[in-house]
Amino acid sequence: MKNICRVCGHILGAKAMLSFKNMPKSAQNFPDAGSISKDRGERLDVFVCPGCGLAQLTVLPVPYYREVIRAAAFSEEMRAFREKQFGSFVKKYRLKGKKVLELGCGRGEYLSIMKRQGVKAFGLEYSRPAVEYCRSFGLRVERGYLSTGSKSIKHSPFDAFYIMNFLEHFPDPKSSLESMRDNLRDGGIGLIEVPNFDMIVKKQLFSEFIKDHLLYFTKDTLDIALKLSGFEVLESKVIWHDYIISAVVRKREQPALESFYGSLQNIRKELSAFLGKYKKGTIAVWGASHQALAVMALAELKGKICYVVDSAPFKQGKYTTATHIPIVSPDLLDLRPVNAIIIMAASYSDEVARIIKKKHGKNIKTAILRDYGLEIID
Repeated sequence: MKNICRVCGHILGAKAMLSFKNMPKSAQNFPDAGSISKDRGERLDVFVCPGCGLAQLTVLPVPYYREVIRAAAFSEEMRAFREKQFGSFVKKYRLKGKKVLELGCGRGEYLSIMKRQGVKAFGLEYSRPAVEYCRSFGLRVERGYLSTGSKSIKHSPFDAFYIMNFLEHFPDPKSSLESMRDNLRDGGIGLIEVPNFDMIVKKQLFSEFIKDHLLYFTKDTLDIALKLSGFEVLESKVIWHDYIISAVVRKREQPALESFYGSLQNIRKELSAFLGKYKKGTIAVWGASHQALAVMALAELKGKICYVVDSAPFKQGKYTTATHIPIVSPDLLDLRPVNAIIIMAASYSDEVARIIKKKHGKNIKTAILRDYGLEIID
C-alpha cells in the first residue's frame, strides 16, 4: 500500500527524506525498573509530500494521540504570555460573551486562562481523567475527539475555537479541521498553533523529530492545510522564540449560488417574450459556444429555433448538443432568411450585430443576449 499525504492526499515518494534509527517510541510512557528491559528504540522515517510540501511521518500514531499532555502549563512565562495573547485575541475579534471552544484542552491549563477573558469557554478532551479534573474546577469540558464523521459537539455552534500545539499529533488533520469548521457559526474564528518546522530546518534540530508528532508544518504548509480544510487564513506569524507558528483563521463563506436560478428564470422569460413576437421557424440563434449551448438547453429552445449560425466550419453541418438544432454557415441567411436572430456570441456579439446590420439591414431583427438580459438592437 502506498503512503499518501495526510493533508492533500498526494502519493508520497517511495524513499524517506530522512531516516533515524534507535529513536524513542514516544515522548511519554517512560519505562520503569520493571519494563526497561523491554524498551527498544525504533526507526523513524520522515517523508516530504511532493504535492503540498508537508513533512510528515507515515507511522501509526502513539496510543495516546487523542490526549493533550501539556508540560508547558507549569511555565509562568508561558502563562503570562497566554494571558496577554488570549486577551488580545478576544478583543480584536470581539469574542467577549461569545462561545469559544478549545480543541484538546488537557487539564484546562489554557481553558481557564481563556475563561478569564470574558468568553463562554468550552473544552473538548479525550482523556477521561483530564475531563474529570477540568470539571472539578468548574470548567465546561466534554469528552471527545474530532475525526472523520464526527457529529456536532455539545453546545455548538461556536463563535471561535483554538488548538494549541496539538494539530501536529493528528493522523488525519484535514478531517478533524473540517469537523471543527462544521461546528462553527458562519464567519467563526480560529487560533491554531503548531511547532515551527522552518526554525527546525534552519537550526538543523534533528532532535525535534519524535513519533508523537506526525506532522511538521512550515508557515506555507500550515496555510495550505488550513485552506484545504475550509478556512481563510487571516494572520500567520512566528512566536515564542521562533518555536511556534500562530495562525488566525476564519470559516470560509460559501458563495450564494442560488441567485443563478433567478438569472436563468429572467433569461427564460425574456427569450420567451421575444420568441412570441415571431412565427415559429422564423428565428435563428447566432453562436454555438458552450455558453450558447447551455442557454438554448436550459431555456428549452428546442423546436423554437430553426437553426444556429456559427462561423466555425468544423461546427457547421452538426447539431447542438442537448437541443439538436442544426448548425449552419452564415451563408444560409441568404438562402433561408429568418425574421429575427438572437446573438449569443459572448465577446463577439457586437461584431456579429454589425455584420448582420451591414449585410441584411433592417430585414432581420437582432437581439443580443447580455449577462444582464436580452438587449434589442434597433
